[in-house]
Amino acid sequence: MDADHLQLLLTRTMPYGKYKGWVIADLPGHYLNWFAREGFPPGEIGRLLALMHELDHNGLSHLLDPLRKR
Repeated sequence: MDADHLQLLLTRTMPYGKYKGWVIADLPGHYLNWFAREGFPPGEIGRLLALMHELDHNGLSHLLDPLRKR
């Protein structure tokens, strides 16, 4: 993980599903947990969802706050 990945969490949006158009960093925890149980999609979107799940699950979402203020 690097700062670029964290920035992508604040700029990439979900391309499909119930939360289509939502920024990945704003997805609810239960949705991220569902992906963790069922499997993350392939490619960049899956990697970003997995990263956001780890941050959310471990109570580290606040690490994105300084990046949001830019």
